Amino acid sequence: MASLGTLQEERGLSQLAFNRLLQWLDDGVDSQGENYLEMRRRLVSYFDRRNRQWADELADETLNRIGRTLEKSCAIAIRPPARYCYVVARFVLLEDFRREPGHTRLDELRPPVAVRALGRAPVMDESAAIEEQRLDSLDRCLQQLKPAQRELVVEYYRDTGRQKIERRRDLAKRLGITMNALGIRACRIRAALERCVEACKTEP
Repeated sequence: MASLGTLQEERGLSQLAFNRLLQWLDDGVDSQGENYLEMRRRLVSYFDRRNRQWADELADETLNRIGRTLEKSCAIAIRPPARYCYVVARFVLLEDFRREPGHTRLDELRPPVAVRALGRAPVMDESAAIEEQRLDSLDRCLQQLKPAQRELVVEYYRDTGRQKIERRRDLAKRLGITMNALGIRACRIRAALERCVEACKTEP
């Protein structure tokens, strides 16, 4: 296995960012980098199942973004760490979809490919698997929406801070509706998605 120093250099993170990422993933228990490797394995698997050609690079980009956030803010309030990792991975995935020629839609994706064999790795906490299943359910529910509804809800909840406000203004302008009307539409679609995800939990 590569040393942690080599991993840090390959990721393109500063030593401070990488150290904070390792500590954050360990969540109080020093794993000697094992939790980092396990989280990366899970992220590669997540992108693999969605037919991403560069699953390894997308997993690294996800962890890099979290590392840079920790470098600036020192802490991330969301717990457990795996939950936040999958939230960031979701946005990295959506950005990767948009980079494809013709902007591949979620309902045009091929059936999942077999997950590559990456060997046996230590299990982090069960919440990682639960969050992964939840995102799988969200993907299925998004595919059931009409294309216009899917595009609206993805664009509405994308980004944070100032970027989010500007994106919502642009979206309302494109649709020819007020910001209030846009918010109502997005909330209704989100409520439908939440019901769908909850229903997925009860399926055999």
